[in-house]
Amino acid sequence: MWKLKRFLGQYKKQVILGPLFKWFEAVMELIVPLVMASLIDIGVSRRDGWYIAKMGGLLLVIAAVSLGCALICQYFASIASQGVGTNLRREMFQKINSFSHTELDKFGTHSLITRLTNDVNQLQTAVAMLIRLVVRAPFLAIGAVVMAFTVDVQLSLIFVIAFPLIVLVLYVVMSRSVPFFKVMQRKLDKISLITRENLEGARVIRAFSKQKEEMGRFAEASDDLADTAVRVGRLSALLNPLTAIIMNLGVIAILWFGGFQVDAGRLTQGEIVALVNYMNQILLALTVVANLVVIFTKASASAARVNQVLETEPSVKDEAPAEIPADRNAPVLRFQNVSFAYAGTEEPSLSGVSLELMPGETLGVIGGTGSGKSTLVNLIPRFYDITGGRLEICGRDVREYPLSQLRQMISVVPQKAAVVSGTIRENMRWRKEDASDEEIWAALKTAQAYDFVNALPKKLDSYVEQGGKNFSGGQKQRLTIARALVGSPEVLILDDSSSALDFATDAALRKALKTDTKGMTVILVSQRASAVRRADRILVLDNGEQAGLGTHEELLENCPVYKEICLSQMNAEEVAK
Repeated sequence: MWKLKRFLGQYKKQVILGPLFKWFEAVMELIVPLVMASLIDIGVSRRDGWYIAKMGGLLLVIAAVSLGCALICQYFASIASQGVGTNLRREMFQKINSFSHTELDKFGTHSLITRLTNDVNQLQTAVAMLIRLVVRAPFLAIGAVVMAFTVDVQLSLIFVIAFPLIVLVLYVVMSRSVPFFKVMQRKLDKISLITRENLEGARVIRAFSKQKEEMGRFAEASDDLADTAVRVGRLSALLNPLTAIIMNLGVIAILWFGGFQVDAGRLTQGEIVALVNYMNQILLALTVVANLVVIFTKASASAARVNQVLETEPSVKDEAPAEIPADRNAPVLRFQNVSFAYAGTEEPSLSGVSLELMPGETLGVIGGTGSGKSTLVNLIPRFYDITGGRLEICGRDVREYPLSQLRQMISVVPQKAAVVSGTIRENMRWRKEDASDEEIWAALKTAQAYDFVNALPKKLDSYVEQGGKNFSGGQKQRLTIARALVGSPEVLILDDSSSALDFATDAALRKALKTDTKGMTVILVSQRASAVRRADRILVLDNGEQAGLGTHEELLENCPVYKEICLSQMNAEEVAK
């Protein structure tokens, strides 16, 4: 948690003044038993109504001042805790957005969501408790012991015995229960994962009638978390009874021995009441300390998880200081013996890929499932960095470009169509914020989305729901293709992005791309031989290796892998056309 202290830097005033007001409240609370003792010994015993009224008024003043101090402290604690939480979320979100796909794969979406929400909430609570109670509770406990000595030294020895016993109980219970809180955070991650999978895959789950199985899976994870929480609860449940027993024994001892002192005239009834009140204050203060231990233990576990995110350096670093000029005479794309292996794996997912693409050329990429097609195109915009060889865009290594410039030159349409909530126009302007309606309609025509968008009542102002749930899979794919075309990128990557389109629409899309994107280099990834056969060149991948590169006709003659793919999808006559 100490590593996160910098987030408190801009709230120094709140962090200093908040505990100061809370400390003053504790001082007022320590004075109350002495006032009560005087009220009993002087006002009640002498039946002095004026003195009783005066002391009663003093108690009201003390209560009002204490309330004011508590409210001011609460105000400062709220400002600091909410501010720290907001800044922490902002920095975490910014950090997560700087991650490459490698780091996102490492943490997992479900874990990052839990860290960004639940873990930050735990830290917010810790900051609030730091300001409100960290100073007050120990001061009140120690102050009560000291104040007891001012009343009577002999009876205060009871406090000297009771205080360490209560501390011992707190230590034993908390030391055994604290480790479970870290385990609970990990189990909460698992529940978050299952919840996310079920919400995103609700249609698939219902299609296979797997609701009961998924409910059982969730119940198992939830019960596992609940069992851990119950174990912690059982340990924590011992806290209050054991401390209450010690406190009550202390109160009995005060009343027993204090009674003899009162009979002997060495103590008054009011002083006995004051000592009992100080004993109660010690118990309440130490109970608060125990709760603080729980809160800070949870916060410590959360801080470690938050720090893990903040301290992770992205494997793809944007180190280029400024935009650099591209060499327009060089090939738009050049792979030179490129290889790549995912983090934590020994076998490369790609190896020995070499090819060149000139402006306006179309490259088809084909291969079986798991052959490395998507991995190959993810290297071009630097979603991952290559582990071997050299990859160039317009004559320069991709690592020389600032990421913003590189990704402005490239448009990627992923396998899974991803649109965001907002209007169609807002979605279309992701690459180019000032794109005109004419540019958008032109892109929609090329992507074969013009007809269904134009048929909508509000056209470009039609609303896209979260995840595009108000559009079909094919419509979402065409919208994402249109979005990629807006702004005329130099390289357009279509990663199996027409899988939801019928053959007629797919054929019309490929024809439109050929006529409307002249000068644009297109990389078309597909498992359909019919989708890539008209490309200027076709790259064939097999188990991450380059099995062939050439035209459709050339590959039929010299690439057995490509020929096998074609014959598995078309008859001999269609293949030869």
